[in-house]
Amino acid sequence: MKVTFPHMGNLYICVKGMLEYLGIEVTMPPKTSKRTLTLGSKYGPEFACMPLKLNLGNFIEASELGAETIMMAGGCGPCRFGYYAQVEHSILQDLGYDYDIVVLEPPDKSITELTSRVRQITGKKSWWKVIQSIRYGYLKSRAVDTVELLSFKTRPRELLTGETDRALNQALKEIDRAQTVEELKLAEARGSEMMQDVAVDSNRRVIKIALIGEIFTLLEPFANLNIERHLGRLGVEVDRSIYLSEWINDHLFMGLLKGIRSTKEYCRNASPYLNHFVGGHGLETVGSVPVYAKQGYDGVIQLFPFTCMPEIVAESLLPKVSAAYNIPLMTLITDEHTGEAGMITRLEAFVDLLERKQYQNYQGARSQELEVRMS
Repeated sequence: MKVTFPHMGNLYICVKGMLEYLGIEVTMPPKTSKRTLTLGSKYGPEFACMPLKLNLGNFIEASELGAETIMMAGGCGPCRFGYYAQVEHSILQDLGYDYDIVVLEPPDKSITELTSRVRQITGKKSWWKVIQSIRYGYLKSRAVDTVELLSFKTRPRELLTGETDRALNQALKEIDRAQTVEELKLAEARGSEMMQDVAVDSNRRVIKIALIGEIFTLLEPFANLNIERHLGRLGVEVDRSIYLSEWINDHLFMGLLKGIRSTKEYCRNASPYLNHFVGGHGLETVGSVPVYAKQGYDGVIQLFPFTCMPEIVAESLLPKVSAAYNIPLMTLITDEHTGEAGMITRLEAFVDLLERKQYQNYQGARSQELEVRMS
């Protein structure tokens, strides 16, 4: 059995590590590209959001490499993600692709529903071995998040453009190649050293922008047109409202691991603007803006795919939240027609606005300081 799954940023490092820990053969689709999107857009429903089309393209490309079984998450609620697996499987069958599909989703009635699906992938492996593999995959996600966070701080301050990307790519390869927990610890340490070795101007003043919104568009560079890289090169230190390890702790471990940032804080801060679940990460998107405003961020960018209902709900409320907390907001909606050049132009304008606002605040603070000294 050759198992594949869709790309979503660096998720492949974690899931691939987990499956290989169990001795399962993994066939990864090529990294998401224009060809992936072209295939998905050709055969997927026109009204579907871009993540579905990219997933479909991933599966077609993985089949060309010999993949036989699809493993993917499921879901419930207003977000259409819960239909992805069934719709994509039906399309693939119509196209003649002979795939088995295993959907890991919350059980409707009994936990045995979920365990039986897990058994389709793991076979007769002991549950202790399965639990250890999940732990190993989680540790890989923590390592990935560690080096990504370092890249967000380094990129806007680097002295030589591109050095952060080079170091990050090498660090991720080290983490991906690790085959044991001991090797992974060493890989994470080496990766962190690589990021810290990038020459930077530590005194450079930077803009801080939070990226919030739908999880797939936030994590997949192809879907967000490499927004983190573009912002970094514009002198912006970014942070994401969602990281892999945090999502795993919140949704798979039910928050059992303490000392890790949780989206529960976002949900608490969504009130009084939004007080109930609207699917996807809509509630968290609304609540993340007050959190980032209190942390002193200069601006917020909401990212989501065209037709994403939960984020459309959030988008309608965010102007009120932005005004209440005096933090500038920009929304970017992506689909197969979105152009990178146009997005860069919008980012440049937004960053310019934030730089002027930051300078005005700085001048105002200096004036107040002088008045206090004179008095």
